[in-house]
Amino acid sequence: MARLEAGRPDWRRLLAALGPGLVVMLADTEAGSVITAAQSGAQWGYRLLLLQVLIIPLLYMVQELAARLALSTGLGYAELIRRRFGRGLAGLSVATLVASCFGALVTEMSGLVGVGNIFGVAGWITIVALIGFILTMVATGAYQSVERIVIVLGLFELVFLVIAWKAQPKWGEIAAQLRQLPLGRADYLYLLAANLGTSVMPWSVFYQQSALIDKGLDIRHLRTTRIDTATGALLCQVVTAAILIAAAATFSGRPAVAFQTVGEISAAFAGVLGTTWGHAIFAIGLSGGALVATVVVCLTAAWAIGEITGAHHSLEQHPLEAPWFYAAFALMLVLGGALVVSGLNLVRLSIAIGVLNALLLPLVLGFLFWLARSEPDAPHRLRGRYAVVVGAVFAITTAVGLYAGIAGIAGTAG
Repeated sequence: MARLEAGRPDWRRLLAALGPGLVVMLADTEAGSVITAAQSGAQWGYRLLLLQVLIIPLLYMVQELAARLALSTGLGYAELIRRRFGRGLAGLSVATLVASCFGALVTEMSGLVGVGNIFGVAGWITIVALIGFILTMVATGAYQSVERIVIVLGLFELVFLVIAWKAQPKWGEIAAQLRQLPLGRADYLYLLAANLGTSVMPWSVFYQQSALIDKGLDIRHLRTTRIDTATGALLCQVVTAAILIAAAATFSGRPAVAFQTVGEISAAFAGVLGTTWGHAIFAIGLSGGALVATVVVCLTAAWAIGEITGAHHSLEQHPLEAPWFYAAFALMLVLGGALVVSGLNLVRLSIAIGVLNALLLPLVLGFLFWLARSEPDAPHRLRGRYAVVVGAVFAITTAVGLYAGIAGIAGTAG
């Protein structure tokens, strides 16, 4: 593949390197994140809003380390784990990743079916159209073409900022509830874990690392990749916070609501913007993130399987040149679509997958920290004071995720 020229003027180099960080963060604000944030706002008002702000530096640290590993070693995440820890742990890591990807895929497809149901479109029609669209886009375009398409789709998520503004949140109420953190409530902890798990996901680390390699970037593009990653992290959490604020403002002064369907969430936001516009704008925002995440998780699983087996695949290759890569991608879509058409409770599924991801944080963050400390060349290795800060943040995040997840599951199950 053609490698990007690093000797261009800074602004041209920035434009060339932009993409993977932004794409993975737009995918991070997917159907599961939308549903979890909406449920958080409807059930707990603004009491989980501070968490969305605290996640911004965490997201940047995680994805910047993934980018640093890719650009300094030229190897994907699964390849590095295999080289450092052996095939056994690499296989465990990829198996965990594929399970996380499949869970996320089912969530995205269910969200899109839910959007179709709002407008009277049968679920199977939505699934067939979705699979056809994505397979055509991926099979006929190289990485950069696919990247541009998913960025455009993902930017539709910005409509949630309009919904938040129109909901007219009360700043005094926000300030008061930011100091009210019911950490003794299992249902609060369950949603706290879900918010963490829908922000820091195993597939996001794998994707950004493989995407940077597929795009042909190297260590000379580290600075611009950091800008790309920081922009994406900020955008991701601003959109997520907007969804939570919109839901909290909509249900302010009313009993807490436990959503059961995407239609119920859409109807709640339709009350802010009017029935016709409300449904349309919500559908656009949810669909943008879900479409991006659908492409991202399928690519991530296909790339990771290729890395663990030693078969390097790229979107630059024709389907006949990399049949197993495209077959794995298509198989994920078809199996996910079949499961969704069978009927699922999307809201509960989305939140449960977020909690599962929170419980996987020790594995994800542990591998990432260890690799960043050992694999890059000396100038780009994680070290010094920043390593201490990252280690502390990762340890606190892991502890909070495990505690909130386990306590939330135990409390809600009881």
